[in-house]
Amino acid sequence: MEKAKGFLKKVFRLAAISLGLVFALAIALSFTSLPFHWHRWLGEVKTVQPNGEPGILLMLGGGGMPSESNLMRLYYLAEASAFYPRARIVIAHPADDSTGVKMVKFLEQMGVDTQRIMLLHQGNNTREQLMSFKKQFIDRSECFMMVTSPEHMRRSVMAANRLGMDQVMPLPAFETAMFINLDYDFKKAGGLQYVPDVSNSNSLRYDFWNYLKLEIICFRETVAICYYWINDWI
Repeated sequence: MEKAKGFLKKVFRLAAISLGLVFALAIALSFTSLPFHWHRWLGEVKTVQPNGEPGILLMLGGGGMPSESNLMRLYYLAEASAFYPRARIVIAHPADDSTGVKMVKFLEQMGVDTQRIMLLHQGNNTREQLMSFKKQFIDRSECFMMVTSPEHMRRSVMAANRLGMDQVMPLPAFETAMFINLDYDFKKAGGLQYVPDVSNSNSLRYDFWNYLKLEIICFRETVAICYYWINDWI
């Protein structure tokens, strides 16, 4: 019994130390530009040169409606639909009529002709959605544009290529940064004397937290890429 308790203590101690080191590493990396470049690498994917304009604009859904990921993707999809007015539009999203209807309504408000839009409800992960898309809408030689979040783009393109769909034009829905000075006057804002003044430190107020969030997003997606690779899906 004592041996078992001693073994469990060692396991818990090792786990606590490991988690502490991971957390410390994540904090340290948040003060560097690595999370930014990691996220950029996931989103910027080089593909084969497509043959002409895309015949289909495919958006891979990313949650409920409204949600940050879906609204970003729909915005980019609306922009692409204006640039390619002859292309059909396919929105892949798990079966949820209310979400699909809201997506179509949003695109309509953005000036997109709803007659061009088709909903694809078959598939509860990226691979299943692409398999259904290939079966119902596309052949090997047809070029299509894929719209999804930046962190999801690399895996999606590789999964499409693995299914024989090589003519992919990636359109990652990157956020647009604000290039303005966000410094403020700490004293005029009523800052207390014993509180640290970070009014001129955007790296602490914004960059650190944004990069910390990006680390979690990118780590999750990297694990997903490894899972797809093990399954021979990419």
